[in-house]
Amino acid sequence: MTVTSTNGSYIDENLRVSSRARLGSAVTARTLRPFSQVAPQGRLGVAITRAIIASSMHSLGQGAPDTDITRIRHRSPDGQVIGEWVRPAAARRTDAVILYLHGSAFVACSPRTHRKLVSRIAAASGTPAFTVQYRRAPRHRFPAASDDALRAYRWLVHQGHQRIVVAGDSAGGHLAVDLALELARTGEQQPEALVLLSPLYDTSFSLAAARELVQRDPMISAARARTLVDHYTVGVDPDHHRLRLAVREAPALPPTLIQAGGAEMLAADAEQLAADITAAGGTCELQVWPGQMHVFQAMPRMAPEAGRAVGVVGRFVRRQLATPAAATRKPKPPRVTRAAAARRRAS
Repeated sequence: MTVTSTNGSYIDENLRVSSRARLGSAVTARTLRPFSQVAPQGRLGVAITRAIIASSMHSLGQGAPDTDITRIRHRSPDGQVIGEWVRPAAARRTDAVILYLHGSAFVACSPRTHRKLVSRIAAASGTPAFTVQYRRAPRHRFPAASDDALRAYRWLVHQGHQRIVVAGDSAGGHLAVDLALELARTGEQQPEALVLLSPLYDTSFSLAAARELVQRDPMISAARARTLVDHYTVGVDPDHHRLRLAVREAPALPPTLIQAGGAEMLAADAEQLAADITAAGGTCELQVWPGQMHVFQAMPRMAPEAGRAVGVVGRFVRRQLATPAAATRKPKPPRVTRAAAARRRAS
């Protein structure tokens, strides 16, 4: 894999891409991408997208053995927390939990579609996971999903979980970063770490569009992906602080692992996010796996590299949880960039 790391960890960038991953990418580029370009927009398009992704996650995924699933629906004065506990037999840790935020453009997927992936992450890290069933567009628009993620985190803290790793893929990666920034703004307990798989960072998709000029994503175009996200963000100022995540101007995020596929357009988002985290004084390890597609970790039957990537995630989580709790560490002050300082002086 190609690794651009800020902590000195490098892996051979010439690692060979498996034949199955190459075949999967080629087939996807000739089937799913052309279909996504002509698929209807609106609610019908969202319904089709949900069906395709759910089928793919089911057929190409693989879960950890002996996994216990417990559905949760908790009502509180400030709203509901809905989701499921994912506890593989290998997840024996009792002092920590992974809060998982699934992706798919804020419109598709659910704890059920991601159950296999989350179970493997939980098993690899030895840590049980709670996957949030947040409200999705187009029925529920911004900031519904962001609010649900924050509510679930606070619920876990209230339940006594003092060590929480927040993980997410794609749009769930965006939700994870927004969650950490919101907690910093309110002075609440920060996560122990962040794990971001193919995270969406730039909801305007300008970074992704620029990447596509160099390498075409085998799954979907930047323009079509933005159409899906627009169901969630329609009518909202794109510079809203919970959409345009100003990571460089915020307090340093918790230690972060970012994984992306070298064949996907959101590799550009991953690279920019990693750069912004380190510019703000945080620590981040960025891994771009050559030849891999968007959230390849969820498709071990198509990409054997998925197992290795999840293994890296597990070791990262174990390493972070082996350190003193974040609640006992003093948060790093925000790094004020020249641009931010100029804006403050102007105001």
